[in-house]
Amino acid sequence: MSVVNRTVSEDEDGIRLDRYFRRHYPHLTQGALQKLCRTGQIRVEGKRVEASTRLEPGQTVRVPPIPMAAKPARDVPRPLDEKLAREIRKMVVYQDKHVIVLNKPAGLAVQGGPGITKHIDMMLDGLREEDDPRPRLVHRIDKDTSGLLLLARTPGVAAKLAASFRGRDVKKIYWAVVVGRPDPLSGEIDQPLARLGAGPGSITVAADRKDADAQFARSVYEVLDSAARKFSWLELSPLTGRTHQLRVHCESLSTPILGDPKYGGAAAHPSGFTDRLHLHARMLDMPHPAGGRLTVSAELPPHMRETFRTLGFVPGTTPPPSRRGGQG
Repeated sequence: MSVVNRTVSEDEDGIRLDRYFRRHYPHLTQGALQKLCRTGQIRVEGKRVEASTRLEPGQTVRVPPIPMAAKPARDVPRPLDEKLAREIRKMVVYQDKHVIVLNKPAGLAVQGGPGITKHIDMMLDGLREEDDPRPRLVHRIDKDTSGLLLLARTPGVAAKLAASFRGRDVKKIYWAVVVGRPDPLSGEIDQPLARLGAGPGSITVAADRKDADAQFARSVYEVLDSAARKFSWLELSPLTGRTHQLRVHCESLSTPILGDPKYGGAAAHPSGFTDRLHLHARMLDMPHPAGGRLTVSAELPPHMRETFRTLGFVPGTTPPPSRRGGQG
């Protein structure tokens, strides 16, 4: 074995060095990678780097001799039940050679965990085309939340989209039905949050700004319609990305989201409505990895359509996906 100099491909633009090595040298552990970086055996453009360094196309990565790493990792598809494949294909609301956007139903988890036997991640091979890489999740939404979920067709695209989310260059709009009517009818919620506990039983709570565990959290809201002050249709935009942020922020307005199984207490469960979370990821407006911007919207789930009819809310038609500028 000898030193190998690899060139970063266009598709790997923005990928972290540790993820680059997991892709090409899956037997190399994170600890071993960090040691090779510390000792200068792994270099980029002849310079010492850290595992978190992000790569650019055309850069040269010096790879020292690594056992069992003569060949790049091959992404071999796993057999997927055809019923699950058809199910995830029906969720697609937009796709091109770079991205896929799903309208996830409420109640379906994005990834596995204790007690979860079915989730989006296990179904992704149903969206794979021939020998292309397996699509990758770019972000996540709660199991009980319906709506838009973004996937990348390649690791390089995933890195670009993840950077857009980190840079807050992605506009996300949610629709919710809440119990009560906020006062004022629009505004910004600037309420720090903190996580209590760990695992499935953990919760997010409003926190004092001086709390050492408090995380900065901001959301924008607007009442689009209301029914006798008892229920309201809200448009919500999270400006930060904390776990359960919108659910706790609505609770902090004393207007919990209808049917919320975790927040809002008894007030979130009035009689006469489907007892499911009424929170929907309605729209994504984001930079497209090939340039320009992509805007996609998602139809409401059945239980929210039923509630809208009951309360007299009129959502109008869902606009088709829109791609502005860019190529490919």
